[in-house]
Amino acid sequence: MMGSLPQVFGQADLPAQVSVYEVSARDGLQAEPVTLPAAIRVELISRLAATGLSTIEAGSFVSPKAVPQMADTRSVLDELDLDSGITYPVLAPNRRGLEDAMAARAQDIAVFVSVTESFSRANLGDSLEVTTARNRDVAAAATSAGMRVRGYLSMVFGDPWEGPVEPSQVVGAAGQLLDAGCTTISLGDTIGTATPGHVTAVLQALIEADIPVEAIALHTHNTYGQALANVYAALQSGVSEFDASAGGVGGCPFAGSATGNLATEDLLWMLDGLGISTGVDIRAVAETSQWLSRQLGKPLSSATSAAIVDQ
Repeated sequence: MMGSLPQVFGQADLPAQVSVYEVSARDGLQAEPVTLPAAIRVELISRLAATGLSTIEAGSFVSPKAVPQMADTRSVLDELDLDSGITYPVLAPNRRGLEDAMAARAQDIAVFVSVTESFSRANLGDSLEVTTARNRDVAAAATSAGMRVRGYLSMVFGDPWEGPVEPSQVVGAAGQLLDAGCTTISLGDTIGTATPGHVTAVLQALIEADIPVEAIALHTHNTYGQALANVYAALQSGVSEFDASAGGVGGCPFAGSATGNLATEDLLWMLDGLGISTGVDIRAVAETSQWLSRQLGKPLSSATSAAIVDQ
């Protein structure tokens, strides 16, 4: 039996409308040990599109040796209606990835930059200077080609090797991506250590540096159970775009206790209760998460999915 939806108690100081940037089909699946075939990935994206989600990350153009879960992204895009009004961004980490994305008729790409030197070397394979320049080049080239570009910033709220990250580092990295043509900067709590006060401080630093709040998104991990609290803090600062993953699929390889991405249903339950419009059917997302759970052969972490879908 389906559970009821939350009672609505709106608050005047929060955004009236929020965009949900669905990442399960890319950021989520690439962290899972099971590699789903392209046909199942297409079905996942189609199910998510039917829920009312208007932005769904479709995959990434990276080496299949490095990320086998994202192999055949070209085949996935070939099966999607790229002119449907739904946005299907893909990650392009270098010029080769951008060329492949363009050949697949992708209209939106994302680039990925670290805020810290250690993570850049450990995860992106080179110095912070080199990897930032590479992704700035990709962003500028994509913008020149008429594509929309999103910039991901990792390690915004802490680094497992370097420890605390100063908000000024985040401001500098965000500014470089905006200068390269990115229209949105997604702030990644990569190891899930952020707390609401920390989120507020980083957002205040960005806004004081004349980075428009409309250009900021938040990508939370629920490692320490803070994801929704951090979303609420960002809402209070005027942020109106949040990354989330159906069922909470995905995880963080740099924190052993990580429980993965913020579940889309958990985010929607809170937003629905606040009277904030998303255009997304929470029950349809929960049903899609249960379907995805069966494809992956494991339970997913979303509390809301388990509560409102009859197991």
